[in-house]
Amino acid sequence: MFMRLVGDVSEPEDVYTTVGLAGERFGGVDILVNNAAVWADHTVQDPRSKALREYEAIMGTNLRGCFLFGRAVMPVMVERGGGDIVNMSTYYVVPPKPLMPRTPEELAIVGERPPFTDLYSASKFALTGLTQAWAGALREHGVRVNAICMGETDTPMLRAYWHGRPLPYRVETWIRPEEIARLTLDLLREGPEGRTGENIGAWVGVPVELPPRDAE
Repeated sequence: MFMRLVGDVSEPEDVYTTVGLAGERFGGVDILVNNAAVWADHTVQDPRSKALREYEAIMGTNLRGCFLFGRAVMPVMVERGGGDIVNMSTYYVVPPKPLMPRTPEELAIVGERPPFTDLYSASKFALTGLTQAWAGALREHGVRVNAICMGETDTPMLRAYWHGRPLPYRVETWIRPEEIARLTLDLLREGPEGRTGENIGAWVGVPVELPPRDAE
């Protein structure tokens, strides 16, 4: 059983309506996956109007949307005696792994200048704050809060960065969405006694799997 809705995650009315409808349809909310995100490349010379417009779009989706959905489901989960919130984040916020260097062929597509993603990065670092604060506040209520911090994953957003023409050998290295889905399910299967407040990394070139808790 599923329900498909269209809305704006940055709009409180849309968010609270969605949570309310989910409660009516399914009897409550046990799991929230905050997955909505947008990205943009900027330059330090961007005009103020463009910078502010992109600030509203990126922070509105990546951070405000996460905040609104989290706050909307918390009372529901607390009343039900538990639940899980999973925030989808980025590998920027976890210890780095070696990255595959760009080849001349790739630089011809994306340019030599590294993407300037201050807003995207800031929104994801802020998710770490929400994840840890929520985990601490909700632990006693049986609600776990974690973040999955993934590297390059084959999504429309990443393909847009490559202008819709990523090189096949690069695509072969990307994490598959189903790998992230499996990682998320493994995290959820830990149950009420599982980890909380963690940033769980998923890097290109490294098996995508839940690390043993005794190794953290």
